[in-house]
Amino acid sequence: MRIIYKSLDEIRRMRESALVVAGILDEMCAAVAPGISTWELERIARNGIKREGVVSAFLGYATPPYPAVTCISINEEIVHGIPRKDRFLREGDIVGIDFGVFKHDFCADSARTVIVGEGSPEAKRLVATTKRALDLAIAECRVGKRLGDIGAAVSECAESEGYSVVKVFVGHGIGRRMHEDPQVANYGKRGTEKAIKRGLVIAVEPMVNAGLPDVEVLDDRWTAVTRDRSLSAHFEHTIAILDEGPWVLSRPSSTPGDPGHD
Repeated sequence: MRIIYKSLDEIRRMRESALVVAGILDEMCAAVAPGISTWELERIARNGIKREGVVSAFLGYATPPYPAVTCISINEEIVHGIPRKDRFLREGDIVGIDFGVFKHDFCADSARTVIVGEGSPEAKRLVATTKRALDLAIAECRVGKRLGDIGAAVSECAESEGYSVVKVFVGHGIGRRMHEDPQVANYGKRGTEKAIKRGLVIAVEPMVNAGLPDVEVLDDRWTAVTRDRSLSAHFEHTIAILDEGPWVLSRPSSTPGDPGHD
């Protein structure tokens, strides 16, 4: 494992990338409503990328090449849902939107889950728990802590509500590439794994299932769903660790050492 630590100047450049991600995510989330297609949300993101002069981190990624600039995952879809012109949102759906770009040769990556319309009490509880799990994980992103502390914070929060965390997909280091070392799991034992040091930048992304943690990948070779078809929620932020504490680069209200809140 080779972790690439970032200078303060590099972190500031990543902050610029992250603010673009946050702004375009704002636009997509604001457009979520019954009847809109997932491709229309994709179109909003593509227009934002063109307007901001940035480069998609997702389009063409890996094998088979990912065909869109966003991942839009609905209900039992955990991550990597592919936008489609014939997929329309319905009242009560929960929708995970994952998005990343490169600016100044640095990547930022973030995800949110939103509810279409009012939503059921169960959907609201799942989404709120997953968001809280991310906030608790961010609180562990401090010099002297360990990566196991981050994973433990996520799993303790999810499991206390009777949920499970996905283990086959994890968070990651981020910088000049979207996926760098180290891996950042959503489970773990406190006081274990790599020590967190100044200059580490990671994408922490809890994926929480209402049912079992088991995952199935559909025939498109990208869309990951819960095997038991239970609901799933996903949140993600790009976070830099400084001496004074975490700086949530993809949270506009965050300042160095003060993670802020969405």
